[in-house]
Amino acid sequence: MLWLCGFAFLAGFVDSVVGGGGLIQIPALLLFLPPEQAAVVPAVLGTNKLSSICGTGMALAQYAKRIAIPWRSMLPAAVVALVLSLAGARTVSILSATVLKPLVLVLLIAVAVCTFARKDLGRLHAPRFAARHEVWIGLLIGAVIGFYDGFFGPGTGSFLIFLFVGLLGFDFLTASASAKVINLATNLSAVVYFAATDRILYGYAVPMGVCNLLGSILGARMAMWRGNRFVRWFFLVVVGALILRYGWEVVAP
Repeated sequence: MLWLCGFAFLAGFVDSVVGGGGLIQIPALLLFLPPEQAAVVPAVLGTNKLSSICGTGMALAQYAKRIAIPWRSMLPAAVVALVLSLAGARTVSILSATVLKPLVLVLLIAVAVCTFARKDLGRLHAPRFAARHEVWIGLLIGAVIGFYDGFFGPGTGSFLIFLFVGLLGFDFLTASASAKVINLATNLSAVVYFAATDRILYGYAVPMGVCNLLGSILGARMAMWRGNRFVRWFFLVVVGALILRYGWEVVAP
């Protein structure tokens, strides 16, 4: 339990800044849960989601106090993402999500190269579209990423941040804060599903959720204190870790 709580704290910190907490928390659950419980993958995923939503909700609350989140475009996008994530979860029972791994790997490499090459990307907050157009683009992003999160999932936060920065013209800090609105919606749909199907290990999920929440407080405050440059480099580190993970899974037998 101590190890799980420690990794949940670290996952909350990372996830609150640029997403990617699942990179830390899911392997920790697989490693430190009793073998008979770690073998039940849906229960591992449900426990992870309940813990994660605690941190995501707290991170959003922290950002909302100091960052001007574009609620007019983010809330509709969050609703669409919630609905499409359910559709994605339904589709994964029909199709294999593993077919996405090579494509996700290519997209992550493109994201990393573009972010690294453009030093000024996400440094200034300069929205490119009028409010009405931003709403429609936000709906499209919410639909695509929501479906992806329900169907496959890993890297959702990183893709959201990159799209908000590269497409909408947000700075990294505003993009990270805005991504939490979408993340909270898709996590909520997952938690409802896993709770309804009794696939959450509450004895582990609740204390991990508390630690994830505490980590998210520290992470969000660190991001706001250090600013866009810190978030940008943290983003590149997490995307690099995702590339290594999926590179290994694609190449390995």
